[in-house]
This record gives sequence, C-alpha cells and structure tokens, in this order.
Amino acid sequence: MNRFLGGLFALLIALGLWQAIVSLSDVPRFILPPPALVFETWMANRALLAEHTLVTATEIALGLLIGGALGIATAMALAASEIARVTMRPVLVFTQALPVFALAPILTLWLGFGLGSKIAMAVLIIYFPITSAFFDGLMRTPSGFLDLARTMGASRSSTLWHIRVPAALPALGSGLRLAAVYAPIGAVIGEWVGSSQGLGYLMLLANGRAKTDLMFAALFTLGLLSIALYLAVNWITLAWLRRHTPGA
Repeated sequence: MNRFLGGLFALLIALGLWQAIVSLSDVPRFILPPPALVFETWMANRALLAEHTLVTATEIALGLLIGGALGIATAMALAASEIARVTMRPVLVFTQALPVFALAPILTLWLGFGLGSKIAMAVLIIYFPITSAFFDGLMRTPSGFLDLARTMGASRSSTLWHIRVPAALPALGSGLRLAAVYAPIGAVIGEWVGSSQGLGYLMLLANGRAKTDLMFAALFTLGLLSIALYLAVNWITLAWLRRHTPGA
C-alpha cells in the first residue's frame, strides 16, 4: 500500500511539473500537449489504443515465453558442460557487442512485417539477461550443498536438477524481472522499423500526422502496459520462489 501511495504521489508531482512547464513556457500544443489534452485524447481513442495494445502485448508475451525458455535452457547447458562454456560463452558475449537495434531491419527483411520480427527482437533483448542471471545463480551454489551431494553419491544431473537449480531460482527471478522491463523495448523497436499494428506503429503514425497528443497517449499506454507486465512477472516470480525455495 505504501509503495502504491508513493508511486501515485510521484505521478501527481510529474503531472504537476508537466502542466507547469506547458503553462509557464507557452510551448505550442503540437510540441508538448498539456496533460488534460492527452487524457482527453486517450479517452476519445481508447478503442484504437486497445486494439494496438493487444498486438504489442501479444508480441511481448510471446517474446518473454520464448526468450525465457531459451535463456533457461542455455544457462543449464552452460552450467552442466565445460565444453558448452568454452564454446558458447564467447559467442554470447560477442552477440551482446552487436547493437541489437541495428538487427531490427534485418529481422524485418527475414521474417516480414508481422508478429515474427517483433517477437524475435524481444527475444534477442531478453535472452542474454535471463541466461546470464540464471547461469550465475547455477554457478554460485553453496559449496556445502555440492559437497553433501558428492558425499551421498548423487549424479551430476541429479545435483543440477535437485540442488543447483533450486538454489539458483532467486537469480532466475531477477533475470525475469529484467526481461519484463526490456521486452517492450524490443517489440516497439521492431514496430518502428516495419509494422502496420502495435503501439510503436501508432506512435509513428501520430508523429507523422503531427498528432502529438495521440502520440503521448500511445506512449503512456505503453508505460502502463510495461508496469502491468513487470508487476505480473514479479508476482508470479515471488509466488514461485515461496513455493519452491526452502526458507523463502
């Protein structure tokens, strides 16, 4: 409750500063519309915004599911195999040295203007954070747990599944929270490069027609979607940790 009130208070301060800047600077509305106009536009175009929000939300959700599954599988493969660490880790690091945003036109060329290229962008952005966080957690299993497993004759696969994975779940939760923040970026960048649907497309369309109020309305809708996604992932992660992590 305190966090909610704190966030609401911060939002009210931001809106007040925004309105003060508009009123005191006499800036044209097509450059910076006042908050009331943005809200009026948001209400008048709520059906249009909902249609494009559904598309963006679908891209983000599928990107999270695919990127999360690939990241978890890669982290477990790296933790289980020395050969995988030697061969795959340099490749992962190299891929992060490339500007991911620059790959958006290539993905659009390969996968077209539909959902595929946007999902791929989201996957590329969240794949490394999930892989890195979960792999670090797997490699930092308390040595006492591993010594006990060796003493009891546990196999490497049993040690991985029953000891290292449960111990690394908090680290995986951190990676998933980061992914929830980054995934909307990938989807929207993909929509900017080439799309006919989604909030990113709607923002470009509104900007090209000098409808700054609609562009701001789409932007704040994207912000609300991102916050809702983060809260949902955080709630699911905490519930999972309480159920599967001893002492959580």
